Amino acid sequence: MKGPLFYSKILLFGEYGIIKDSKGLAIPYNFYNGALKIEENPSEEAIKSNQSLQRFAQYLKELQEEQPALVTFNFSALEQDVAQGMYFDSSIPQGYGVGSSGALVASIYDKYALNKITVLENLTREKLLQLKGIFSQMESFFHGRSSGLDPLNSYLSLPILINSQDNIEATGIPTQSATGKGAVFLLDSGTVGETAPMVSIFMEKLKEEGFRKMLKSEFIKYTDACVEHFLKGEVKALFSNTKELSKVVLSNFKPMIPEQFHQVWQKGIDTNDYYLKLCGSGGGGYILGFAEDFEKAKQALKEYKLEVVYQF
Repeated sequence: MKGPLFYSKILLFGEYGIIKDSKGLAIPYNFYNGALKIEENPSEEAIKSNQSLQRFAQYLKELQEEQPALVTFNFSALEQDVAQGMYFDSSIPQGYGVGSSGALVASIYDKYALNKITVLENLTREKLLQLKGIFSQMESFFHGRSSGLDPLNSYLSLPILINSQDNIEATGIPTQSATGKGAVFLLDSGTVGETAPMVSIFMEKLKEEGFRKMLKSEFIKYTDACVEHFLKGEVKALFSNTKELSKVVLSNFKPMIPEQFHQVWQKGIDTNDYYLKLCGSGGGGYILGFAEDFEKAKQALKEYKLEVVYQF
């Protein structure tokens, strides 16, 4: 058995801000994907994934008992497949901020949810919010608290514009330029990030009035501007706001940036060769980079592994 592929995602803008109603923009990233599988001779990795799915199935059962109006599953099919060794075969790196648990959640919903909302229907805002709500509860099993956006992005495989927590829409993004000099890229930090501890650091910081003020007057302001400029294809304005955003993150989100990257981050701001920002919750995994001239950025960051996500 092999299920359909579900892709990784990248939240280009909005990490942390969307908790406080900033705009956000998430895009599917087809370089990584995952699918549900059953094999006769499972690897050690597959056995580990299967054990995790057993626990997840149990969690979903409890979720359905507590909130029957939210979502219902075909548990006899799910449990039978899990008993047969079903696992999630995925190339999506875990703890890298590109939505590994989101793709898994999307695949389980797609295969086992009853009365599911499908990609083929007219996706009204209500339906998108309903899906996001279901996915948020499902993915909480992995993170303790989830917005539901990663699975939503993976399930629909469409760019999603977050206007606020209760206002989201599928959107189009400007076509990439195959010959463009500029790029959005991923920088591999070489370490794995854990979402839950990073989110709890953020929640703790929210108790400080100064931090809340900074979020509103700087972080959210620049995030919202970046989303708007990106969608309109206004590259110059996008880069000047991304630079400001990069500065704000370096000053106020230090614990989310692996220490060995503090100087690399500052160097980008000083030279304008590239600007870095968090990819997901940070703490490790990937760091997102923006460069008006990717060749220049590649030179400046030559000791790191970079992957292009989008070309301007």
